[in-house]
Amino acid sequence: MEGTTSNEYETIVIGMGAMGSATLYQLAKKKFKCLGIDQFTPPHTQGSSHGDSRITRQAIGEGSAYVSFVLRSYEIFQELEKETNRSLLKVCGGLILSSKNREPKYMDDFYGTTVKTAQEFNIKHELLDNKELKTRFPQFNVKDDEYAYYEPGAGYLIPEQCITAQLEMAKKYGATLNYDEKFLSFEDLKSDGVLVHTNKGKYKAKKLVITAGAWLPSLLNEKYSKLFSVHRVVISWWKIKESVDQKMFSQDKMPIFIWENEAMPYGFPETLPGGGVKLGRDQLVETTPETIDRTVSEEEKKKIYSEIVEPYFPGLSDQCVKAVGCMYTCTPDRHFVIDWHPDHQEKVLLASPCSGHGFKHSAAIGETLAELATVGKSTLDISSFSLKRFE
Repeated sequence: MEGTTSNEYETIVIGMGAMGSATLYQLAKKKFKCLGIDQFTPPHTQGSSHGDSRITRQAIGEGSAYVSFVLRSYEIFQELEKETNRSLLKVCGGLILSSKNREPKYMDDFYGTTVKTAQEFNIKHELLDNKELKTRFPQFNVKDDEYAYYEPGAGYLIPEQCITAQLEMAKKYGATLNYDEKFLSFEDLKSDGVLVHTNKGKYKAKKLVITAGAWLPSLLNEKYSKLFSVHRVVISWWKIKESVDQKMFSQDKMPIFIWENEAMPYGFPETLPGGGVKLGRDQLVETTPETIDRTVSEEEKKKIYSEIVEPYFPGLSDQCVKAVGCMYTCTPDRHFVIDWHPDHQEKVLLASPCSGHGFKHSAAIGETLAELATVGKSTLDISSFSLKRFE
């Protein structure tokens, strides 16, 4: 942008978590003048992009529309590992456990869709019957009617490292990163772009990308904010019993997993010696970023132990190493939104690729948002993520 002042940019990105950091990296890499604004200093523990690990899998049970995003994200994260010499992606395999008698609590036929997308996109996998599941993965207390999909290429991402790597590279390529600065509002300047107001100043840009996570609803008017709800989710880490082989829960032996049963737990192997096995569940309680209780009471821990630890993992003790309250931002159908703001077409992009399953796709979504902001179209198909589906 020739002749611009220091406060004028081609693109401004609000929020530098999973999606914002990825967008800035891609914009800066393409040599566009860009500014990132975040009210905290990322990576931080205030949003939805922390907690040591995020599941990644290539056959996506949420639908085939996501597969191209996760496959491209794998490529980008592996490129970033080489660029930054950081460890971002750990491949340890992944299990989706299910049974014929399950009652869908997350998405209809999550298991079936996972298998279908694996077959459609030629993703390496195995289908394990009950006997083989019990033999190969004794960490899990499997019922006699349960079976599993196993994907050797699945694993987990380290969110804090992913964000740090992308922001480091964005800065290296010329991006301006403003931390501890709160976005307040924006003005549509019609043919002259947008004017962004923060608690520290004003900035002008041709395009604005809002990737504010749990703060997105508060930045939109009621017509659109009602499409996004923020939920508290508890994540906890559990000590392995001293009486069992500790290696059984290491990433060499235990895969990431999602278990379709009445409790709907998901989790990870122990990633650090003595750090505990991380478990979560798809149980959402509505909250806001301002009111969320990030602490977890002893009563909550006891409930988690009795409902998702003791019944399913006989090798884990009742000792909770750590527990935290986190946030999911969900749409009504739990699918993403990646679209131009209906009232500010071709100027303001809204991205809420979340609903508890977004991080694995974030690198490719950042690339997509950068393409939309600079050339107006994306390589990957985003038609499934339009706001129009809610009309």
